[in-house]
Amino acid sequence: MDLRQIDLNLLVSLDALLAECNVTRAARRLHISQPALSAQLARLRQFFNDPLLLPAETGRGMTPTTRALALGPALHLALKDLESVVLHQPSFDPATDARTFQLALNDTAMVVIGLPLIEELAAHAWPGVRLAFRVPEIDVIASQMERGEVDLLLASERIVPATMKARPLIHGRFVMAQRKGHPRGDVPLDLDAYCELQHVLVTEVGGSMHGYVDENLASQGRQRNVVLSVEKFMLVPEILRNSNLVCTLPSMLMSRFANVLDMFELPFSDRGFGLRLAWHPRNHGDPAVSWLRAQLEKVVPG
Repeated sequence: MDLRQIDLNLLVSLDALLAECNVTRAARRLHISQPALSAQLARLRQFFNDPLLLPAETGRGMTPTTRALALGPALHLALKDLESVVLHQPSFDPATDARTFQLALNDTAMVVIGLPLIEELAAHAWPGVRLAFRVPEIDVIASQMERGEVDLLLASERIVPATMKARPLIHGRFVMAQRKGHPRGDVPLDLDAYCELQHVLVTEVGGSMHGYVDENLASQGRQRNVVLSVEKFMLVPEILRNSNLVCTLPSMLMSRFANVLDMFELPFSDRGFGLRLAWHPRNHGDPAVSWLRAQLEKVVPG
């Protein structure tokens, strides 16, 4: 017996026929004509190789065969289970449900959003909610999100795949930082001095010596002196504190180290930096992912 040969509607009709033992009443129950149901019964008999329902000796209604009596209860239960699956509306209650969320984010997002998110979740009794933070892999992030390996991505717009749903989360300005006591002094920057300094670049593209600021300078016909490239923002304070290098990063990051670093406004207009929150369209209706998006938006710095 090949289930691919039978229409689910035929099984629904069989369930009604076994419940009513009368073609007319079963047809009325199914909102179809009696001839249409009679044709379906003929197909069911052929599929099961059994009459299933025979005319009653009284001349009124029909009598199920032994095969039909054996099929009836299990068929009815299976259809009820299928109905439950189809009609089920997914939900998520962080107080009772368990879910491990996979978040891909760069270290800028980790400091600005990830740490406040950890604090927010820790303040509630949500024992089943767990977070796994991972570094975005630019070449494979789209496929990871498509396969459900990453629930949410927090990163600059340049690495958010165009196929994802996304919304801006944060926008801020850049500042330049240097160690306290830097030989340059603490005078305001001019463009020539800025370009001549030795810069550390923090980049999401490992090995790159060119970033947002460099694109901006290039549009003005200028170039700065990048001598070091790192992928982790958290390395920068120690690098600057122990050298004469400087670094241009979002002000909301650098302000955390105001006790050991001095900050300066850039001597040119810049478009600032942005973080975007992205998710795969398949997760758009996932109540658990929607809940986590709301938690992230709640901790965005004002």
